[in-house]
Amino acid sequence: MIPFSVLDLSPIVKGATAADALRNTLALARHAEQLDFKRFWLAEHHNNPGIASAATAVVIGHVAGGTNTIRVGSGGVMLPNHSPLVIAEQFGTLASLYPGRIDLGLGRAPGTDQLTARALRRDHQNNADTFPQDVQELRYYFEDIEPGQRIRAVPGAGLKVPLWILGSSLFGAQLAAALGLPFAFASHFAPDMLMQALEVYRSRFEPSVQLGKPYAMVAANVVAADTDEAARYQLTSVQQAMTNLLRGTPGPMPPPIDDIDAYWSPAERVGAQRMLKYAVAGSPASVREGLRSFIAETRADELMVTTHIFDPAIARRSLEITAQVRDSL
Repeated sequence: MIPFSVLDLSPIVKGATAADALRNTLALARHAEQLDFKRFWLAEHHNNPGIASAATAVVIGHVAGGTNTIRVGSGGVMLPNHSPLVIAEQFGTLASLYPGRIDLGLGRAPGTDQLTARALRRDHQNNADTFPQDVQELRYYFEDIEPGQRIRAVPGAGLKVPLWILGSSLFGAQLAAALGLPFAFASHFAPDMLMQALEVYRSRFEPSVQLGKPYAMVAANVVAADTDEAARYQLTSVQQAMTNLLRGTPGPMPPPIDDIDAYWSPAERVGAQRMLKYAVAGSPASVREGLRSFIAETRADELMVTTHIFDPAIARRSLEITAQVRDSL
């Protein structure tokens, strides 16, 4: 059995507020901890009316402070939006408050549209081009202080906060391999290059002080319910959300609907279904079959599930069933 973890976007559902979303995130994290999920990660998105985790480090602190044992981290922090020193200080603070429980996953996308990205990056430079150098700089701040070192992360220095590289293309795979870092692929919404990226990562991996051999995490949307029909109904919320992204009109997470084909056009259906290639929705038996196949195909070291469900209580029930499936694999 490989470890299972959870990715949460702190979804703001239609008719609710960001405060509601953050309370639901903590409730889900506590539930995941009780069910022995290994990690609970949060993602940085900006200017999206349906996501409340923009200030990712703050939300990580909220979740870590409300739980006891589960690892809490970023999936991820979009490093081009930030100074490496600032991120080192933030995650050094988190690691000081919650020792041995903080992960720092790093991505190079802006986590938003281009107009908002320009507002985030006040120097108006394409900082994504310096992502490898920024990762190395960030890594340096977590190492032991060297004689004569004039710039240090306080707190942060010497804490060796574990870094992950996140990606949805070959770039992240190549960088994670070259730096000897664990690699997490965003196959829950960008599945196209998953298998190729895993091959590149494993074949080019160079051991590091942090990691001696490749460690790959893959992600999947999982909606588990008592019946296939109930799960497919709940899945329509994320199907609508993906369709809205394709339309350029993101918003609060919509409630499930009876007829998804009445919502999307044929072209939108193709686009949304491509993004949700690795969505597994169904009864315990169906989820078991789907996840067993996905894990076997990818040879993943860890599976991260995202449960994008409108009703928080139904989302927690989905995690319960997913945990039961995990324990039966």
